[in-house]
Amino acid sequence: MAHLLGAERVGVAFPTRTVFESISLGLEDGDRIGIVGRNGDGKSTLLRVLAGSLEPSSGRVTRRGGLQVGVLDQRDTLDPDGTIAQAVVGDRPEHEWAGDARIRDLIAGLVGDLDWHARIGDLSGGQRRRVALAQLLAGDWDVLFLDEPTNHLDVQGIAWLADHLNARFATGRGAFVAVTHDRWFLDAVCTGTWEVHDHVVEPFEGGYAAYVLQRVERDRMAAASEAKRQNLMKKELAWLRRGAPARTSKPKFRIEAATQLIEDEPPVRDPIQLAQLAATRLGKDVVDIEGASVELGGKRILDDVTWRIAPGERAGVLGRNGAGKSTLLALIAGRIRPTSGRVKTGKTVKIAELTQELEELKEHEDEPVRTVVGRLKSSYVSGGKELSPGQLLERLGFRSGELSTLVKDLSGGQRRRLQLLLILLDEPNVLILDEPTNDLDTDMLAAMEDVLDSWAGCLIVVSHDRYLIERVTDHQYAVIDGRLEHVPGGVDAYLERSGKASVGRSGAQAAAAPAGADATDAPGLSGAERRAMEKEAASLDRRLAKATSDRERVLQRFESADHTDFDALAALQAELAAVDERIEQLEEQWLEAHEALES
Repeated sequence: MAHLLGAERVGVAFPTRTVFESISLGLEDGDRIGIVGRNGDGKSTLLRVLAGSLEPSSGRVTRRGGLQVGVLDQRDTLDPDGTIAQAVVGDRPEHEWAGDARIRDLIAGLVGDLDWHARIGDLSGGQRRRVALAQLLAGDWDVLFLDEPTNHLDVQGIAWLADHLNARFATGRGAFVAVTHDRWFLDAVCTGTWEVHDHVVEPFEGGYAAYVLQRVERDRMAAASEAKRQNLMKKELAWLRRGAPARTSKPKFRIEAATQLIEDEPPVRDPIQLAQLAATRLGKDVVDIEGASVELGGKRILDDVTWRIAPGERAGVLGRNGAGKSTLLALIAGRIRPTSGRVKTGKTVKIAELTQELEELKEHEDEPVRTVVGRLKSSYVSGGKELSPGQLLERLGFRSGELSTLVKDLSGGQRRRLQLLLILLDEPNVLILDEPTNDLDTDMLAAMEDVLDSWAGCLIVVSHDRYLIERVTDHQYAVIDGRLEHVPGGVDAYLERSGKASVGRSGAQAAAAPAGADATDAPGLSGAERRAMEKEAASLDRRLAKATSDRERVLQRFESADHTDFDALAALQAELAAVDERIEQLEEQWLEAHEALES
């Protein structure tokens, strides 16, 4: 692979803090890198240094001659007086860009719902962000640097972007680096992960699932002070292996290694116990929506919606931007009344909402966190254990030194976590989360999910983060054309239902399909093909078992070998390497076969 750019002993320091001391890393043709780390540890700074928009304090960044670099950062650099058309295709004549399949595809995927000639200054922040992404992707680049590219995209948009990036470069050519907290996206597009922490950048092979496995192993051998962090990541891994096994098909790691690591880990939550607790707190009636429709400004947003929310129900709500998800939440919470139909709320129901506006914190802006928490309940029961507010704050990622910080000086992620704490300590029995992942890094998302796992009550979640939806909810619903539909197959089934195929069929392939063809028209396996694939999968199971046994026999011979016979040891090492390579190839074939059968 050709070298594209590299950082050599790079340091970055600001007057008040040091971000990096001496990092060295490189980017090669074919690299697909995701950057993760805690908020404030330097993920965006690393991106800017590599992209050339920030000069390092020490060391240097080298680039191949003639390298074309495209950057999506957090700043809004669009001309407010220009139009969407000017931003995306510039002055190119229509016949030229309309004949370019890639341009047509990105217009449909990112800005197809917007007026092509709308003025940039009249768009919302989320719409401007989508235009900026479309503008970037319309160019020809050797390397793409993307800072939170999934922000303001709905589930369909995120799936489209993953498709686009997977198909954008020829195999082994080009590269991209993405800072994102969207863990599904990391698994869908990345072949490597860089973790930014403690002034260094640590590389891992594979996407988020592989990163979790390797990090658990690293933490398992670390000092005892890392035990809490290790247990949290092991719980996350347990869900990755048990709740969504297909996630681990992309990274290359040993299946049995993961199984051994989590064999003593309990399931992430006990749904029966939580349902019993919820029924005790709620009774039989929670919220019954019966034939409800909502009209706002003369437009029908929801149409004949019926949903009887059961005690202990954990539901995710999916839908495009503007589909009516927030209206549905307002209906459940009683903030709006239906135009027709009715909403009946149980007598013991106490509803709380984690909103995007952080309303709960406004009255506490000039108070330190310690004072705000001190006024609340002295204890909180989570997972059968009694926790103090301080212990709950610790579970949500606060350090003891941060308790003296004024609420107005907290970061976006800290404010979001404090908001959740205030809501939980108020002890609602119905919790509504509206885009709860905003401003949270992957560690804090895992911490929040850990707290929600032991929360006994009804949980209703609206989010474009499909990893979160699949992680904390047991059932998914979708708002489509104003109606609420149960989606037993989860996010993938919703994407198929809404006409957007899952990752694996690229946007370019979709654009090349005949007009009128739907993504769900793709043929599956025929009966004969399925039987042949099942036979092949069974054969691979047997061959994997034999290869694993062969590996154990080689390791036993290592133990009994004469350790002064270097020739014999070298031969054994070569034999072990050959067996490991055979196992890796068989595992890849096994995963491909089972993916084909599942699809």
